[in-house]
Amino acid sequence: MSTSTVNVPVASPLTAGQRIAMHYFIAAMVLFLAQILFGMISGLQYLMPDVFYNQLDFNVTRMVHINAMIVWLLFGFIGSVYWLVEDEAKTELVGAKLALINFWILTTAVAVVVVVYLFVQVGPGELKSIWLINEGREYIEAPRWADIGIVVCVLVFFYNIAATFMKGTWSGISGVLVLDLVALAGIYCAGMYFTPNISVDQHWWWWVIHLWVEATWEVLVGCIMAWGLIQTLGASRKVVTTWLYIEVALMFGSGILGLGHHYFWIGTPEYWLSIGGFFSALEPIPLVAMVVHAVYDSGRHGFKSANHPALAWLIAHAFGNFFGAGVWGFMHTLPQINLYTHGTQWTASHGHLAFFGAYATINIAMIYIALQRVRGNVWMSGGLSDNGWKWKWSLGLLNGGVVGMTVALLIAGYDQSFVERALEGSTWSGYFQAQQSAWFMQAMNWRMVFGCMTTVGILLMFWDMLTIGTSETRGKQALAPLPE
Repeated sequence: MSTSTVNVPVASPLTAGQRIAMHYFIAAMVLFLAQILFGMISGLQYLMPDVFYNQLDFNVTRMVHINAMIVWLLFGFIGSVYWLVEDEAKTELVGAKLALINFWILTTAVAVVVVVYLFVQVGPGELKSIWLINEGREYIEAPRWADIGIVVCVLVFFYNIAATFMKGTWSGISGVLVLDLVALAGIYCAGMYFTPNISVDQHWWWWVIHLWVEATWEVLVGCIMAWGLIQTLGASRKVVTTWLYIEVALMFGSGILGLGHHYFWIGTPEYWLSIGGFFSALEPIPLVAMVVHAVYDSGRHGFKSANHPALAWLIAHAFGNFFGAGVWGFMHTLPQINLYTHGTQWTASHGHLAFFGAYATINIAMIYIALQRVRGNVWMSGGLSDNGWKWKWSLGLLNGGVVGMTVALLIAGYDQSFVERALEGSTWSGYFQAQQSAWFMQAMNWRMVFGCMTTVGILLMFWDMLTIGTSETRGKQALAPLPE
């Protein structure tokens, strides 16, 4: 493999798609900060229930925390696809003005929904509330008008991307990406289906919570990661496309039936105990492939990269995806285990590591790839002018903080499973006894400590994103792609 270095940065204007991507990236980082702020408030309210009592109650701060996470990740994914589409299609973006209008409509809608969450915290549970205030469905509380708006905005996004590839050239990555965007719009509609039968209602609700997030998002992330590895490592397109196909096959082959691990306790037939338990065990397999993929390609290049921060976050994604979504998810999805862990902090432990490891990391990697171009294709490999201490420390603090919160919540979940479920038999007295136990309270305290560590890491990362490459006079390291 040969490498060459451009001595002077080559400034080049951003394309239409990249300019739109930067809008999404900036909005995503603002929402990321909101997620952390309301997460810290929610964690504090666990320890001090009187904090903001009757002003900003826990059910609201938790709702904003989770919904901000979902929306900022979605914004990051959309921005990442807009960033890569013109490079992958070898042509300019189709419908750039429409895409920009779509961004402002989506962003305005998100802002309105958050304001309503904060200022309309209580009210009657009637049809008008479902349409205008809150649907009352955990994790997808957005009012019905916003649900429809999300689907429309994703369809506009689909048009921009599909039309661009139809005008330009197709590849394995683009084919998977376009098909996945159809599912991204379609599966979300399952969350709008209403029935007074709680088991049927929960059945379709899980199609959004599991398949929309864990399947369509995973495939979308696979496409982004494949392109990102080509850009940062000069990875073989044949290799990354092959792993992408394997991931898609296993994700949809095991993921749809693995959805059954959510059906254990909502009144569905008993056969879901076997189907959900068995096929959930297969879900980590494509995630292992992503780990092997990243490490293999990095090793072949001797870890030489055109963008060290982006590569570090791509590798963090591979391992975080495997452990967070795979190992931590499988630990409590077998029905014999889930009987005791369902609804405890064990679930929150899995959720924190899975969402950060599987999704947040890939968005951060793509933003670093974008920043290199924004700064004029400057050097972002080894030996940065400031020694790269900010991105290295933020990487360590963020991952260390999230892992720390994950372990703390896991300890709290163990305590709940033992006291609340095993000893007290899922009674109200057992619930309150578990909440007041020494192990549970210590774990919640440590969760706040590591939450502060995560917050420091995020602030340091924002500082780095604002300054990285600004004092560099060297150009981007060019990597010759590996032979197929």
